[in-house]
Amino acid sequence: MLKNNKEKIKKETTQKRPRKTHSGPIRDKSRTKSRFIEAVGKVIEKKGYVALNGPNIAKEAGMHKKLIWTYFGSIDNLVEEYLQQKDFWRVAEKKVVKELQGSAQKIGQHEIYSLLENQFQSLLNDKLLRKIMEGENEILRKIADQREAFAETLFEDIKQNFSNSQFINLRATLALQIGGLYYLALHAKSNGSTFCGIDINNDVGKEAILNALKHILTYTYTKAKTTN
Repeated sequence: MLKNNKEKIKKETTQKRPRKTHSGPIRDKSRTKSRFIEAVGKVIEKKGYVALNGPNIAKEAGMHKKLIWTYFGSIDNLVEEYLQQKDFWRVAEKKVVKELQGSAQKIGQHEIYSLLENQFQSLLNDKLLRKIMEGENEILRKIADQREAFAETLFEDIKQNFSNSQFINLRATLALQIGGLYYLALHAKSNGSTFCGIDINNDVGKEAILNALKHILTYTYTKAKTTN
């Protein structure tokens, strides 16, 4: 009788015990891919873009380099996936494209300023993003082309506010602003020097640039309205 009771208790305990869960191949694959993607950024930060090769990335990830080809197909595919996550305009696309695209009324002076300001701040604060912008190869060109494609969708909507203006070239105006912000951020962080006597490594200089950006956009939109 006692023996039967013990066996019954043991059986019930065994039935109630939760089953152990294992990560499994899917979760392991996701974790491994994340480690490789993170390793790309570490290699860029420590050795620069030119050091992105299988051995360096695998060593930083603590994984065998063959897994790069297993999960990504090539070094280029791995690097491209990393760049897609880091590139400013790709991040911006995910956040604002649904809100801004398709309606020129939603894309005004304030929205353009916010987009450019965020771009400026991202370049100033993210060393890896600056290194990416300075690199040159086919992958970076592909990312740049995708960035341009995204910008083009915004241009199509924005230009409706300037369609009758004979005095405002919107593309050229924004090109100067975007290019200027790119260069100022890269210049300030690469050597720490001033530009036209403005040091954007401090808050006063950065605020001066952003105020100038506001004035240019205000003039652009005001001029477009008065000449329509």
